[in-house]
Amino acid sequence: MTVNLWIILGGALMTYVARAGGHLVLSRFKTIHPRVQAGLDAVPAAVLTTLVAPAAFNGGLPELAALLVAGLVALRAGMIPLFLAGAVVLILLRQLVG
Repeated sequence: MTVNLWIILGGALMTYVARAGGHLVLSRFKTIHPRVQAGLDAVPAAVLTTLVAPAAFNGGLPELAALLVAGLVALRAGMIPLFLAGAVVLILLRQLVG
């Protein structure tokens, strides 16, 4: 097997272990402390920030334009149109500019 396949399989396994482990730990409690719940609610925003911030600070014109379009679409539409609009703009501008 290639190294890339091992990396993908390892990442999939670790993702499953983290999700299953978190579920097993939290299922032992009847209620969750509000601070723990607030921390868990903040995880998606933190992950999104780690994905978007490098493109915002280190990206060129295609990345910045895709972020701008995705942000504008987010004001009116859901996640799938947001993703599609950003991806289309990024791919087209990378082909034209790059």
